[in-house]
Amino acid sequence: MASETIISSECRHTERTVGGTTVVELHGEIDIVAAHSLTVCLDGLTASPHPDLVVDLRAVSFIDSAGLTPLCRARNRITRRHGRLRLVADSDRVLRVMSGAGLSDVFEIHDRLPEALAVAASEGPLLGAAS
Repeated sequence: MASETIISSECRHTERTVGGTTVVELHGEIDIVAAHSLTVCLDGLTASPHPDLVVDLRAVSFIDSAGLTPLCRARNRITRRHGRLRLVADSDRVLRVMSGAGLSDVFEIHDRLPEALAVAASEGPLLGAAS
Protein backbone atom coordinates (compact mmCIF):
# COMPACT_ATOMS: atom_id res chain seq x y z
CA MET A 1 0.00 0.00 0.00
CA ALA A 2 1.26 3.47 -0.86
CA SER A 3 1.46 6.26 1.67
CA GLU A 4 1.39 9.93 0.74
CA THR A 5 3.26 12.70 2.53
CA ILE A 6 3.14 16.45 1.94
CA ILE A 7 6.72 17.75 1.73
CA SER A 8 5.81 21.40 1.12
CA SER A 9 2.86 23.31 -0.28
CA GLU A 10 4.25 22.63 -3.75
CA CYS A 11 5.71 19.13 -3.27
CA ARG A 12 4.46 15.78 -2.04
CA HIS A 13 5.58 12.21 -2.29
CA THR A 14 4.12 8.74 -2.25
CA GLU A 15 6.02 5.77 -0.96
CA ARG A 16 5.49 2.05 -1.53
CA THR A 17 7.45 -1.16 -1.55
CA VAL A 18 7.75 -3.32 -4.66
CA GLY A 19 9.52 -6.58 -3.87
CA GLY A 20 12.32 -5.45 -1.58
CA THR A 21 12.65 -2.05 -3.25
CA THR A 22 11.23 1.16 -1.81
CA VAL A 23 9.76 3.36 -4.54
CA VAL A 24 9.36 7.06 -3.76
CA GLU A 25 7.38 9.06 -6.29
CA LEU A 26 7.98 12.81 -6.03
CA HIS A 27 5.33 15.23 -7.30
CA GLY A 28 5.53 18.97 -7.83
CA GLU A 29 8.38 21.37 -7.18
CA ILE A 30 11.61 20.29 -5.51
CA ASP A 31 13.30 23.48 -4.45
CA ILE A 32 14.81 25.06 -1.35
CA VAL A 33 11.41 25.03 0.39
CA ALA A 34 11.02 21.26 -0.07
CA ALA A 35 14.70 20.31 0.35
CA HIS A 36 14.79 19.96 4.14
CA SER A 37 11.64 17.84 4.39
CA LEU A 38 12.79 15.69 1.49
CA THR A 39 16.16 15.20 3.19
CA VAL A 40 14.45 14.02 6.37
CA CYS A 41 12.28 11.62 4.36
CA LEU A 42 15.19 10.17 2.38
CA ASP A 43 17.39 9.93 5.49
CA GLY A 44 14.78 7.67 7.04
CA LEU A 45 14.63 5.51 3.92
CA THR A 46 18.42 5.19 3.69
CA ALA A 47 19.14 4.39 7.34
CA SER A 48 19.08 0.60 7.05
CA PRO A 49 21.94 -1.60 5.88
CA HIS A 50 21.84 -2.17 2.10
CA PRO A 51 18.95 0.20 1.29
CA ASP A 52 17.33 -0.36 -2.10
CA LEU A 53 15.62 2.80 -3.30
CA VAL A 54 14.06 4.05 -6.52
CA VAL A 55 13.17 7.75 -6.65
CA ASP A 56 10.66 8.49 -9.40
CA LEU A 57 11.00 12.07 -10.64
CA ARG A 58 8.60 11.84 -13.59
CA ALA A 59 5.92 13.94 -11.85
CA VAL A 60 8.39 16.65 -10.81
CA SER A 61 7.49 19.93 -12.48
CA PHE A 62 10.54 21.85 -11.21
CA ILE A 63 13.88 21.01 -9.59
CA ASP A 64 16.81 23.26 -8.81
CA SER A 65 20.22 22.79 -7.21
CA ALA A 66 18.69 22.89 -3.72
CA GLY A 67 16.36 20.11 -4.81
CA LEU A 68 19.29 18.02 -6.03
CA THR A 69 21.01 18.21 -2.63
CA PRO A 70 18.73 15.65 -0.89
CA LEU A 71 19.20 13.27 -3.82
CA CYS A 72 22.99 13.58 -3.59
CA ARG A 73 22.86 13.06 0.17
CA ALA A 74 20.70 9.94 -0.30
CA ARG A 75 23.12 8.62 -2.91
CA ASN A 76 26.09 9.12 -0.58
CA ARG A 77 24.30 7.45 2.35
CA ILE A 78 23.24 4.49 0.18
CA THR A 79 26.74 4.09 -1.25
CA ARG A 80 28.23 3.99 2.26
CA ARG A 81 25.68 1.34 3.21
CA HIS A 82 26.40 -0.74 0.08
CA GLY A 83 22.87 -0.31 -1.21
CA ARG A 84 21.39 0.86 -4.45
CA LEU A 85 19.71 4.03 -5.68
CA ARG A 86 18.04 4.46 -9.05
CA LEU A 87 16.32 7.56 -10.37
CA VAL A 88 13.48 7.52 -12.87
CA ALA A 89 13.35 10.67 -14.98
CA ASP A 90 11.97 11.29 -18.44
CA SER A 91 11.60 15.07 -18.37
CA ASP A 92 14.05 17.14 -20.40
CA ARG A 93 13.87 19.88 -17.77
CA VAL A 94 14.87 17.52 -14.90
CA LEU A 95 17.56 15.82 -16.96
CA ARG A 96 18.92 19.20 -18.09
CA VAL A 97 19.30 20.39 -14.48
CA MET A 98 21.05 17.15 -13.54
CA SER A 99 23.35 17.43 -16.54
CA GLY A 100 24.11 21.08 -15.81
CA ALA A 101 25.08 20.14 -12.26
CA GLY A 102 27.38 17.39 -13.58
CA LEU A 103 25.26 14.62 -12.05
CA SER A 104 24.09 12.70 -15.11
CA ASP A 105 26.88 10.17 -14.79
CA VAL A 106 26.75 10.07 -10.99
CA PHE A 107 23.26 8.61 -10.73
CA GLU A 108 21.81 5.48 -12.29
CA ILE A 109 18.95 7.02 -14.31
CA HIS A 110 16.14 5.18 -16.10
CA ASP A 111 13.31 6.70 -18.10
CA ARG A 112 10.72 4.15 -16.95
CA LEU A 113 9.90 2.68 -13.55
CA PRO A 114 9.60 -0.94 -14.75
CA GLU A 115 13.17 -0.75 -16.10
CA ALA A 116 14.52 0.51 -12.77
CA LEU A 117 12.67 -2.23 -10.91
CA ALA A 118 13.76 -4.92 -13.38
CA VAL A 119 17.39 -3.93 -12.86
CA ALA A 120 16.85 -4.20 -9.10
CA ALA A 121 15.32 -7.66 -9.40
CA SER A 122 17.98 -9.00 -11.73
CA GLU A 123 21.05 -7.50 -10.08
CA GLY A 124 20.12 -6.83 -6.44
CA PRO A 125 22.04 -4.32 -4.33
CA LEU A 126 25.49 -3.34 -5.50
CA LEU A 127 27.43 -4.52 -2.49
CA GLY A 128 30.71 -2.68 -2.17
CA ALA A 129 30.21 -0.70 -5.36
CA ALA A 130 30.21 3.05 -5.61
CA SER A 131 27.53 3.43 -8.27
